This record gives sequence, C-alpha cells and structure tokens, in this order.
Amino acid sequence: MMNEKPLGEYFGCNVFSDDVMREMLTEQTYTEFKNGGPLSKAAANEIAEAMKTWAMAKGATHYTHLFMPLTGLTAEKHDAIINPDPKTGKAIMEFTGEQLIKGESDASSFPSGGIRATFEARGYTTWDTTSPAFLKEDAAGVTLCIPTAFCSYTGEALDKKTPLLRSCEALEKEALRVLRALGDNETKEIIATVGPEQEYFLVSKEHVEKRKDIKITGRTLFGAPAPKGQEMDDAYYGSLRENVALFMKEVDTELYKLGIFAKTKHNEVAPCQHELACVYSSANTAVDANYMVMETLKKCADHYGLVCLLHEKPFKGLNGSGKHNNWAVSTDTGRNLLKPGKDPVHNIEFLVFLAATMEAVSLHGGLLRASAANPGNDHRLGGNEAPPSVISMFLGDALDKIVESIIAGDDKVDLDCGTLDLGTSTIPAFKKDDTDRNRTSPFAFTGNKFEFRTVGSSASIAGPNTVINSIVANSLKMIADEIQAKDDPESAAMECVKRIFKKHYPRIVFNGNGYSTEWAEEAKRRGLPAFKHSIEAFSEFTKDESVKLFESLGVYTRAELESRYEIRMEKYFKINNYECLTMLDMAKKEIIPAVSKYLTYLAGAVKSMSQLGIDAVVETDMIYRIKPLFEKLYATTAKFEVEVEKAEAMNVMEGAKYMHNVVLPLAQELRSYADAIEPMVGKDFWPMPTYEDILFY
Repeated sequence: MMNEKPLGEYFGCNVFSDDVMREMLTEQTYTEFKNGGPLSKAAANEIAEAMKTWAMAKGATHYTHLFMPLTGLTAEKHDAIINPDPKTGKAIMEFTGEQLIKGESDASSFPSGGIRATFEARGYTTWDTTSPAFLKEDAAGVTLCIPTAFCSYTGEALDKKTPLLRSCEALEKEALRVLRALGDNETKEIIATVGPEQEYFLVSKEHVEKRKDIKITGRTLFGAPAPKGQEMDDAYYGSLRENVALFMKEVDTELYKLGIFAKTKHNEVAPCQHELACVYSSANTAVDANYMVMETLKKCADHYGLVCLLHEKPFKGLNGSGKHNNWAVSTDTGRNLLKPGKDPVHNIEFLVFLAATMEAVSLHGGLLRASAANPGNDHRLGGNEAPPSVISMFLGDALDKIVESIIAGDDKVDLDCGTLDLGTSTIPAFKKDDTDRNRTSPFAFTGNKFEFRTVGSSASIAGPNTVINSIVANSLKMIADEIQAKDDPESAAMECVKRIFKKHYPRIVFNGNGYSTEWAEEAKRRGLPAFKHSIEAFSEFTKDESVKLFESLGVYTRAELESRYEIRMEKYFKINNYECLTMLDMAKKEIIPAVSKYLTYLAGAVKSMSQLGIDAVVETDMIYRIKPLFEKLYATTAKFEVEVEKAEAMNVMEGAKYMHNVVLPLAQELRSYADAIEPMVGKDFWPMPTYEDILFY
C-alpha cells in the first residue's frame, strides 16, 4: 500500500527494532539480550510478550519462523497468535519465549542432499537474534516474521543462514587477531558489510499469460530478436515510464517500512530492465533484506499489471540481470578496513586486508565461481556487461601503483589523478577518481569495497558471502600467525604483504577486457580455473582443500558440503529438465501447428492465385524458405524428446551430465530453427507475443 506520510514518520515502522526493544523491555532483559549468548527463560518470555504486543497493535494475527532452506527461496509456516484458554475455552493471545526461540519443520520435505532420509522428518528453526523481527503486510493480513536458522535433528545446517553466520564469526575472529597483533585493542567487533544491487525486468502480465516459457521458467525459451534492442543505448538511465515510476515508488515505500535502505533506482541497459540498490548493512541483515527486496518487487509488480522477472537471462541477445555484491569489512568503531585513506602506502591495516583478499581470490577463485553458479547464470556470464566466468581481480590505477611500489620496495607513489576541466566557466573543474572502472571484471575494487559482479539476479547472496568471508578469514588466519610469531609486528606485516603481492598480484589481477580471446588464453597460462558452465564448478565445494578450509574455520562440515553438491546437481538437472519439457510442449502444441497452418495458408494462396492466372512468386518463395527450416524443426523436436526421456530415466548425477552434454545443445538447435522461422510467419499466425511485443509494450 502506498504511504503519503513523510519518510521519517514511517521508516522502519514494521521492524521490531532496537529502539522498540529499548522502550518495551525492562533494562535487565534488554541488557541480557544485547550481551548475546543464551537467553534466560524469563528474558525470552518477556521479549516474546513485547513482540506479540507490538505486532498485534499493528494488526498482526499470525507469526512465522522465516528461514532459508536449500531451495534458494524463503520458507514460512504461519501460526495464529490466538489460542484457546484450557480453563474457559475462550480465545487468548499467546506467544511464549519457547515459541519465539524454537520452531519445528519437516526437514525431509526440504532439500538435504542425503543428510536426512525421507522417514527422518524432524528439523528445527531457531531464532537469529542478530536480524530483527518484522511485519509483513499482504492480502492475508499482517504476519510477524522472525528470521531463523534451520537445522536437522542431528544438528547439520539445512539452510543458507547458518553457514553465513559461521563465516561472519570466522572472519571476525581472524580479523581481530590481525588488529590485535598490530596494536589495536579498541576494536571489539568486525562486521562483514554488503550492499547488493538487484537487477530485474518488468514485463506485461498480459504477455506473460500468453507465453508458457516465461510463465513456467521465468525466461523466454524461444524468441527472435526485435528490430530494435539495446543497440542505441537509449534505455540506460532513461526517463521512467509512468507505471514503472509508480511501481518503484510503492517498492520504496514498502522497503522503507521494513527498515531497508533502498537507495538507487533506474532503468538499466536493456529495454524493460531496471535496477534497485540498497545501502550497506551487515552481511546477515543484507541477505535477509535482499530476500524481502525480491519478494517486494514481485508483489508490487502485480499491482500494476506487470510481472517482475528475476531470471539471469530472460531474453536472448539482451543484457542479463545480475546482483552485484559489494563487500567490505568494517569495525564497530566505524573504520572501513578496505578504505585506503589519505596515505594508503603506509596504511598497514588497509594493505593487510587488501593482501588477504587478493590471496583469497587468487587461491580460491574456483570456489567464488562455484558460489555464484546456477543454470540461469550459465546463460548470462561472459557477455552483455556480465563478467566472464574466469575469476580475476581489478584494482585500478591507484592501487596498481601502490602494489607495484611495495613489490619494488619503493614507498614513494604519486597518486594525484589531477582534475577534469570541461572548458566552460559554468561547470567547475572537479577532482578525478583514483581510477576508471572495469565493467568486465568479476571482482573489482571500487574505492572502499570489492564488487563481486558474478552473482546472478535470482540467487541468494548468502552463499557467495559465506565463501568470501571464509576465504578471506583463511588468509587473515595465516597472516595473523605470521605476524604473531615475530617481534616487530608492523615489519612482519609489511613482509607478509610484500610476499603476497609478489606472488598473487601477477596471477590474479587483470585490468583489461575480460571478454577478449586474449584474456581467455592468458588466464589459462596463469592457471586460473575456467568454468564456463555451472555444472563444472559445483565440485569445487567437495575438493579436499575446500573441505579442509571450511572445516578448519567451522563454517561447513564435510557432510554439509557434500549435501550441497548433491543439491546443486539435482537442481541443475531439474531446472533444465522442466525448461526442456516446456520447450517440447511449446514446439509440439504451439509452434509446429502454427507454422504448418501458415504453410497451408501460403499453399492455398499459391493455388488460388494460380487459378486466377497470377504468378505467386512471393508466396512460393516463402514456402521454399520456410519449409526446410520447418522440416529441421520437426525432426529436431522428435530427437530432442527422445534425449530428454533418456535423461529423465537416469539418476540425478548421470542425468545432470547427460543434460549438459547432449540435451542442452539440442535445445539450442531446436530454438535456432524456431527463431529463424518466426520472422517469416505472419503475425496473425504466430502463437505467442514476440520480443517486439514484450519489450516495447
């Protein structure tokens, strides 16, 4: 619902925030909660009662433990706050500390990758006290949502939140060790911060209803290019359509009520493509918020006759949609440890954290690639402003100079980039940034953070941030060990920084065009892992060195990693399988009959014109151009159907590989024939809205 009140009056109004807790709780309970650790029964009951009172005052009738199972989506079971009084039978409003802290769900009904058998059903949701409870408003009313972790009866993580929280703690532990070794005894907390950018498409609901592929899979499986696409660069930052502007206003309002700092909104490069970016917050709350962003985008689009597409590649030949993950490390004292400062050459903290990140990306680029791997991203990576699948790092001119000077043992670096004067008195000269930007770099330094651009728009950012936190924590651990073993910490730190720069800078840093064939060859010479397809990357999680890393940090167990590998392979097969089945359905029931009908129409026209003594040159030529493609379309459809059935008869692991090696190339072939025929078929005969219809409605 739209809100015309001033922003300051309603921002965060649906969040059980720190201010609300401070107001509604006794000082003793508030202090106990803020100190962390297990809550006493009395404190848990008091918090639950306050939460219930606050939520019901705003119209809530139900509560839910909101969690992130390995489906990649959120899950929620709604329980009514109302209960019968056992003595009188009348209604009472009840929400206890036990209900707040622990819930139960059927663990066998969610993906577990073999951790839980079908008959082993019990699983637990448990309150994540680091992420605030909030109210969700929808057609069903108002629901109190409590962010929770989800684990099996035997304690394994069955969700995305638990490993993320573990990785945040691992990063904090090792970062504090480094800071302590360098003499910082003031910092008490280290926070991994994330600011995600969310790209998406908005298309007409009317068109989606007539496109089985978009309706079922979220993308077009067939479709010839429109006469005009994005080649004129006129969509990017262009003025908003009226209905899109109204949609964005409602999205902002709903997110502000949830305390989410939605900051930037604009048209993206492709027609009908847009972006929303949020201000930084802790990694954990950023993950929760991004789920709500995606849900809000979809919900609000429906109010304007639109459908929000979060697929990484809804339209072939146009820009795909990513979710740029801006990651940094901050302290509770307000310092961003990835901010170079005025004298970065001598900013030892910055140099150590830069070196740790560089080493982490160099050693574990395969894990980073795997963390962002999914079938949708396979269609996106490597073109139209998406980064290539090979992971490299971009530092920019200023940091390149600093790193090169440290390797050379020279601490005198000229970082003055000068000013820009546009040659008119009405526009003042301004200071240039330290460096240009590289849109083709997967992991780029952008002033005070690293932007991981590989993540796909439909994906949770929990997995990628779990990996980033973990691999950087692992490098910080080795650096802390080295510094603590020496008498002069700063000298030891600089030795460590120099050694890492010397070893990893030439390997992982690349500032050129990531799309070029030269870079692909150069990356191979450097020994960087190149996983063009997600199925090739999944096994990175189960390599012995990966298992050792995660287990040493307490982020994943071997069983949890192996389960996630199985789940990823299963999802790869299932997603591609239902896309293939949708293609078959469309080809057999829509496209082939439509083309056959058009050819019959043309043949009838030729016959009628011939009877009238008219030479039907155009119609005859059309038949001869379409007929060979139609025959190939028909034959390929039959062959494709056989191969899909073969894949379905295999176990998941074999089926996923067969899908990748045999079925998907056939799917591309099938599409190529249909897309070649489409522009030659009369509009009245083509059975679905075209790219032109959808993108320029």
